[in-house]
Amino acid sequence: MIKHYFRKLVPQAWAQKFQKSDGSYLFQPGLVGKKDSIAANLPVFRAPPSIALYEKSELNERYTMCFARSLEELREAQRLRYSVFTQEYQATISSRILGVDEDLFDAYCDHLIVRDQQSQEVVGTYRILDPHQAKRLKGYYSETEFFITRLNDLRGSMVELGRSCVHPSHRNGSVIMLLWSGIARYMQHFGYSNLIGCASVSMRDGGRTAASLWDLLERKALAPSELMGFPRHPLPLERLDREPNVIEPALIKGYVRIGAKVCSPPSWDPDFNTADFLMLLNLNAMNPKYARHFGIRSSNN
Repeated sequence: MIKHYFRKLVPQAWAQKFQKSDGSYLFQPGLVGKKDSIAANLPVFRAPPSIALYEKSELNERYTMCFARSLEELREAQRLRYSVFTQEYQATISSRILGVDEDLFDAYCDHLIVRDQQSQEVVGTYRILDPHQAKRLKGYYSETEFFITRLNDLRGSMVELGRSCVHPSHRNGSVIMLLWSGIARYMQHFGYSNLIGCASVSMRDGGRTAASLWDLLERKALAPSELMGFPRHPLPLERLDREPNVIEPALIKGYVRIGAKVCSPPSWDPDFNTADFLMLLNLNAMNPKYARHFGIRSSNN
């Protein structure tokens, strides 16, 4: 049961890192979530960090943000993810619970959620994997899609963002800004300085947008060569048609605006049918305008 479920989540080579000599899988003990486990010994929820984080949006008091404080709140975020990813990307999500996007990494992450105070629904979420939990997992989610050995020296201060998701009816800027303010508070509280994460672009057009976006990002937001990674599932960029008037997706545009760099050509994610771009942000090099907004001291200030 564990073996079957786990291998549907990550590539075989990644799964083998957790496999013992007797064929069973090794999972770290001591995490919260006894009533609702995926399978024996596989945790599903981790208690949130002890940060006083319950904020209202400065732009729109309709929204509040906090960390998921229970398995039930995590499930709300996972249902939002499932809805958005399957409808917008036509993702194929294998899950034991209908309508829930869940993977191994969720149990090791902290989950930011934004709630609409009118409907009481979760309308935005991010998950955060800190370097200590990444070490327990023997790597970041990004490493299932990219080779990132050139980032090894950053691992002790490197936090991974993932599963970014905002409900289509609430993409007014307030929700994503509230989420980013929570991420900034998290980074400052623990003293981390580097953020990585995958930003996705749909492949429904055969890769035209992804290839064109790579051309654009390579020109204006490429990381230095010593920080470059390599895709595990590279796109045949030289053979793909281009979109002459490509528009940056809002998330990638936002990342670049605050100072993030792209660290690799895109990698294909077959489950989500997306091209994923590996993004890296050093807080010390953050755009001063946004650093001031989020209360971050950057070397550019």
